[in-house]
Amino acid sequence: MDADTALGTSPITTRTAVVDTASTWWLTTLDRIERTTVADPAVAVLQRGIRALPLGRIRDLLRGRPLGHPVHPVLVQVPIGCWLSASVLDVLPGARPATTTLTAVGLAGVGPAAVAGWVDWADLPPEQARVGLVHAVSNVAAVACYTASLTARLRGRSVKGPLWSLGGLAAVAISGALGGHVAYRRAVGAHATT
Repeated sequence: MDADTALGTSPITTRTAVVDTASTWWLTTLDRIERTTVADPAVAVLQRGIRALPLGRIRDLLRGRPLGHPVHPVLVQVPIGCWLSASVLDVLPGARPATTTLTAVGLAGVGPAAVAGWVDWADLPPEQARVGLVHAVSNVAAVACYTASLTARLRGRSVKGPLWSLGGLAAVAISGALGGHVAYRRAVGAHATT
């Protein structure tokens, strides 16, 4: 038995402890967001306003009722896929036109995904609506980063464009974790097909 094993400090034990600590911190943070009522007046006004929009049958389409599940998670695949692909191509020589195109297409895909997300969000209970609002703020940060990335890329800034993309990708990762919490940990979003 070596010294690390005897002390319980093997690399695997250390990595497991780090993951457990990060997981505990993340779930505690999410629980705090769910319990924090500071944004509740804004949440109530926004939810009422979105529910009052005269969308008619389009509301059901945006919520994914014909599919039997929310459409927002489907629509976010366009920006996420484009932006992740752009980041992968950023490390390859000569891929600048493709990364610029992917960044732009990702930005174009944000609108439909955001509209569907807001329509879903308007019907969430308070705890999940609070996390959803933080999810939306993180998405705004991602869009800002990718807008800056596209601008830099169009101006030929070969370092700034990819750096802004990495910042945007980090915001997307956080946003995805927040959205995943609402959709999967809290099982919000399932719709009856009738």
